[in-house]
Amino acid sequence: MPHSILAAAGLAVFSFICNLPLGRWRATVKKFSANWFLAVHLSIPLIIFLRVRLGLSAWDIPLNLAAAVAGQMLGGSQGRSREKQVYTKSLD
Repeated sequence: MPHSILAAAGLAVFSFICNLPLGRWRATVKKFSANWFLAVHLSIPLIIFLRVRLGLSAWDIPLNLAAAVAGQMLGGSQGRSREKQVYTKSLD
């Protein structure tokens, strides 16, 4: 049992970290464009593959989904703040 908890926590951390750069990218492209959908969904096949490979159950999906969404949100806020900094520097 502790092994599966460790695997689930590790996959959740991986989901979060994997979605940080994707969230940054998502924040810089037009909403609902092809690139936007790619940025949102690109990590899903890898996360599903790892979940199955690690032998985790479907009960771990909400944890992975929450971690992925949190990574997207934090990465998106980082992308928007970076874009704002570039914009204000170009005005100076």
